[in-house]
Amino acid sequence: MTDILNLIADKLYEGEVDTVTSLIKDALQQGILPEDILHSGLMSGMDHVGRDFKCGDLYVPEVLVAARAMHAGMDLLRPLLSQTSAAYSGKYVIGTVKGDLHDIGKSLVKLMLEGAGFTGIDLGTDVTPEAFMNAVRENKPDIVAMSALLTTTMTEMKNIIEALEDANLRQSVKILVGGAPVTQAYAQEIGADGYAPDAARAVDVAQSLLGNR
Repeated sequence: MTDILNLIADKLYEGEVDTVTSLIKDALQQGILPEDILHSGLMSGMDHVGRDFKCGDLYVPEVLVAARAMHAGMDLLRPLLSQTSAAYSGKYVIGTVKGDLHDIGKSLVKLMLEGAGFTGIDLGTDVTPEAFMNAVRENKPDIVAMSALLTTTMTEMKNIIEALEDANLRQSVKILVGGAPVTQAYAQEIGADGYAPDAARAVDVAQSLLGNR
């Protein structure tokens, strides 16, 4: 089992979309759980991509190629994760904040939440405080999850929380934040309810915030 999962991670790192999807199908036929393919295959590969991008061994074009392979794999796993998920856990609204176009981390968190029984709305990237506020008003989620990959955009998280407070919506939701420059200290500083350093722990934090763990 470990060999094929490691191979999925390696081929994702290399951006080989067709090979990644073929290997996932093979792994499923072998009886490997979708959750294991997600964690030890796709997410392992993307973690490697993230580390090498951060230290300068990879550049944006390579990251984008790997991301395409990741999304292709996610498309295969999403319906299977939904079938095997736990009972309904809650509703979320998720988005990358205004000025930030990165969506890899956000997409992983979304998939992990869905696999854990959450349902929700993905607002995409470059999301304004007003868009978050309107989504909360219209969808009445339990959790608002915000992502930022840039130090110049993570300050928008505070603006979103303030917009929710001004609209008298803040008390109705839990705020979960994450992204490369975000820290536990910053989450506390802006009044967020939870912080997660990666997609797997985002699920744990979300469930904890709602009393599901």
